[in-house]
Amino acid sequence: MKSDKNKDYITPTPIIDSDNERVVETAEKAVKDSDGSEVSKVVSLYYAVRDGIWYDPYLPFCRPEHFRASHILELGRAFCIGKAALLCALGRACGIPSRVGFADVRNHLATRELVEFLGSDIFVFHGYTEFYVNGKWVKATPAFNIELCRKHNVAPLEFNGRQDSVFHPYNQDKQLFMEYLNDRGTYADVPVDEIVAAMQATYGVERVKKWIAAYDASDNAITRDFASEEVYRP
Repeated sequence: MKSDKNKDYITPTPIIDSDNERVVETAEKAVKDSDGSEVSKVVSLYYAVRDGIWYDPYLPFCRPEHFRASHILELGRAFCIGKAALLCALGRACGIPSRVGFADVRNHLATRELVEFLGSDIFVFHGYTEFYVNGKWVKATPAFNIELCRKHNVAPLEFNGRQDSVFHPYNQDKQLFMEYLNDRGTYADVPVDEIVAAMQATYGVERVKKWIAAYDASDNAITRDFASEEVYRP
């Protein structure tokens, strides 16, 4: 029986909708070949999200529905926050306490287009998932699918369910890759208002307003192809 102290991390939320039928079905399918242990289940869930959901940093970000787990499944793509929310929902659907965590990072191997779009190589509120397994919280970072890692010459993040899986500081050529700058803590649900406020503080209020206006004008249509952009080192 799970401890009451983790009840907030096992319950569905408006964004981490772990009781959604499609989320439940996806979780069941992902763990069907596991050995039944929680460790084996979270490992299976991790790889299902890491490689089953395409990483896309150009998606909308300002409303709860943009990060909702069931929406991410329908879309088939997300950036780190949406992928973390989905992985969290799948964990809860399996009865495993799960929460989302955030940190600010500096990405040394972004694309030129993405750096110009953001006006920075700092990614605020980078999202990851934490599972409560074997009496402790373990970090899992499902952001980058294996194809993207190969393109950027970064070893894909592995996860064994027992140890934290966080970004490598260097790529396979020993070049700087990802630098953790600031820990934003963990949450039972995705703090959308805090994320938007942090984006405004980092990238500028007017820039963020323009992004939101462009998404609204396009009815959230996908207008950029991140997978086709070339790796860029300033």
